[in-house]
Amino acid sequence: MRFEDKTILITGISGFVGSRMARHLMDGGAEVCGLLRHRADCNVPDSIRSQGLEGRVRLLEGDLEDISSVKEALLSSGADMVFHLGAQSFVPRSFSNPIETMSSNCVGTANLLEAVRASDLDPVVVFAGSSDEYGLVISSEEQHERAKEKYGSVFPEPLRIPELPVGESSPLRPMSPYAVSKVYGDFLMRNYCHSYGMKTIVARAFNHEGAGRGMMFVTSVAASQAIKLKLGLADQITIGNVNAFRDWSHVDDVIGGYILLSQKGRYGEVYNLGSMRTCSVMSYLLMCLEEAGYPIDRIETFQGGRCVEDPLIHERSNFFGMDLDVSRVDGMMLRGELEFSIQDGGVTALSGERQIRIAFDKERFRLAEVPIMLSDARKAAGIGFRPEHCLRDIVKDQLEYFASEKSASGGDRAKGSF
Repeated sequence: MRFEDKTILITGISGFVGSRMARHLMDGGAEVCGLLRHRADCNVPDSIRSQGLEGRVRLLEGDLEDISSVKEALLSSGADMVFHLGAQSFVPRSFSNPIETMSSNCVGTANLLEAVRASDLDPVVVFAGSSDEYGLVISSEEQHERAKEKYGSVFPEPLRIPELPVGESSPLRPMSPYAVSKVYGDFLMRNYCHSYGMKTIVARAFNHEGAGRGMMFVTSVAASQAIKLKLGLADQITIGNVNAFRDWSHVDDVIGGYILLSQKGRYGEVYNLGSMRTCSVMSYLLMCLEEAGYPIDRIETFQGGRCVEDPLIHERSNFFGMDLDVSRVDGMMLRGELEFSIQDGGVTALSGERQIRIAFDKERFRLAEVPIMLSDARKAAGIGFRPEHCLRDIVKDQLEYFASEKSASGGDRAKGSF
């Protein structure tokens, strides 16, 4: 898409998505401004430099929690479009510091909308919502009963089971302070459209990954440890809940979705952006090992003696009314034939003569877990959304990133970094 004569403001421009979006937009001819908090060292963030944006993007100092600075930045930009990506987005951190998350995500979003409302500008505002807003999606009667036993109730009660794939009208059951903050922003965006006629559009993006994703996210945890193992810097892999299923997209596909919505989305409406596939953390980790040079012949639990032969062999099966391409181990998990628990201790992945230990770390399990995500993105597809990357593309990009990072540092970074 071309953006000549368009001025675009990105909040969260120094983040994983924001810096890449800035490059995409500038390559399309846009003038890009980015809202950036004051830095004591006055240095340009690494993400801006790594995308080749230093000196090209106009950085405007401001803090979403300070409405006066948001107003000043907005007016200075004269933006035709605003992509509101700025947020505290790490789910575990939202549990340990919920006030920070609510202040950044809720107050920050309200400040931005008020700044737009009080100005003479009339920009299109695309809000980066999250699939985490859907939260506790019910995939089976058994899971429904387990959820009621664990949490005491499920609200709202499901009108159908399974509730997959997840569409824009699916119930919202956020399972973290982060997710709650995104529900707030989601509704507030639509309220300002309906109340004040503002051109707001909500994108509920499902998990999006790629090279440079923060080390607090599970895909980077998996990919970085696979590279450490390959380089002889680790003798095992440590991971949290491998049963969780996610709808993972490549970050560039989601960026394309945000940009598409700014052009063709209907104001006041919500659009899912996802791959319409689902994959477990276990399969993602095994794919990382395989792409790193360790084809997996079998996995077996430390305790209990359960094993799966050729766990990554693909099968086409019907799940949730969709014809899905899943790995053998994922098929077994989705059918309820297999579940890994902390009592298993972990699994051993066998690759030829090599035995790779994958230990389960209970400290990495969330207080309230979202068990499965699978998007219904047909509404966005109806206006042209077409993801171009497969899951292996994401894995390869992440592995190449961590391999080059280790090469640049001489393979001598501290273990704690990974």
